[in-house]
Amino acid sequence: MFKKWTKGIALCCTAALLGTLAVGCGGSAPTGGEKKAAENQTQTSGDYIQTIKNRGYLIAGVKNDVPLFGQLKSGADKPEGFEVDIMKELAKKLFGDESKVKLEKVESQTRIPMLQNGQIDIVAGTTTITEERKKQIDFSDVYFKAGQSLLVKKGSPIKSVTDLKGKTVSTVRGSTSAKNIREKAPDAKVDEYATYTEAFQALKLGRSDAMTTDNSILMGFANEDPNFELVGGLFTEEPYGFGFQKGHPEWVNYVNDFLKELKANGKYDELYKKWFKEDPPK
Repeated sequence: MFKKWTKGIALCCTAALLGTLAVGCGGSAPTGGEKKAAENQTQTSGDYIQTIKNRGYLIAGVKNDVPLFGQLKSGADKPEGFEVDIMKELAKKLFGDESKVKLEKVESQTRIPMLQNGQIDIVAGTTTITEERKKQIDFSDVYFKAGQSLLVKKGSPIKSVTDLKGKTVSTVRGSTSAKNIREKAPDAKVDEYATYTEAFQALKLGRSDAMTTDNSILMGFANEDPNFELVGGLFTEEPYGFGFQKGHPEWVNYVNDFLKELKANGKYDELYKKWFKEDPPK
């Protein structure tokens, strides 16, 4: 009887010990803050490309309010645009299947924090490469060259940044455009909005006299509404790069090689013509 009792105690202790080890090694799924911490730890260590492959899909941050680049149209369930298509091509390279990408909505003020928090693997959100941003995230090679310009209603007396004295300009919060326009037109009133759609709506409703951001973005709004036109030429250079959480040079190199392949095999030109109706600048 004593032997049976001690044998039972030993089995219970062994089971308890194994259960403790299983929890310590990740045998049970963490919840809440522990789960988020575990996910972030996975994303900041080891081979990041393998982390993505083990997950089974790419998480890409894209805009939902920028015509031609990333726009979620009324009635659609997924955004579409030049950057969205490039992310699909990246998923195809990683998994052999362009559908293996989860498109997460980002805005100008959220895209960098979402990268830093490990919520997305890469951001394709019309993000200009700047020295200040390089301190926060890593960038790919340039994949699109834009420049800041002005969008106005046709017939407007505004023809350049020099005409903005005393005028109201709408732009997007968290973008380089707001900083640039304050430097180029210090006597203008600058209103910042959360999204490009809101900034354009302010222009349409007469709450602003002009909208400013990259010409490539403004071009999309002008294409949607022929009552508006671009003026003022380009008064900045805005090279776009894909953004990455810091600490994953192998992932950055992988995407740079992917971009080179995309240009070499003609797919980049094909996508550029599809969205911008012209050949890419050489």
